Amino acid sequence: MGSHATLTVPTPERMGRLGRELAGLLRPGDLVLLSGELGAGKTTLTRGLGEGLGVRGAVTSPTFVIARVHPSLVGGPALVHVDAYRLGGGLDEMEDLDLDVSLPESVVVVEWGEGKVEQLSEDRLEVRIERTLGGAVPGATDGGPAAEDEAGDDSDPRRVVLTGLGRRWDTVELAALAED
Repeated sequence: MGSHATLTVPTPERMGRLGRELAGLLRPGDLVLLSGELGAGKTTLTRGLGEGLGVRGAVTSPTFVIARVHPSLVGGPALVHVDAYRLGGGLDEMEDLDLDVSLPESVVVVEWGEGKVEQLSEDRLEVRIERTLGGAVPGATDGGPAAEDEAGDDSDPRRVVLTGLGRRWDTVELAALAED
């Protein structure tokens, strides 16, 4: 079981606000998997999560370091932000990041984690971000997620599908996030 919501997010500012609101539902041990094309807004959403969790440091795409840990400044969980784009699909590479050690006391957000980290927890939140118009960002290349910060500022609305999987999410009302 779990919960589900589909939202339309009209602007990058609203995507950040969605992240801040979603942070209020998260707790230590939560695994969040973000998927969507380059420039969809995954890092923008994660930046909002970091603001909502009250973590230290600017949340940026961890593309070249694979993972960043942002400790809490307010006594809450740390945010572990992982970019799995350059990792293969094997569990060995993910195990090298020790996410199973970080998970119980942190909120772990994995961009491009689909098919790579689901085995870390049967309780997880999957977030898929899609453009509602057009498609890929004009001029964007498949050079990896480092381009997302530059490309993610376009103004096409996004469709965000939130799916909570496992018992942890059975009683969480994700649809409440859709209310303005």
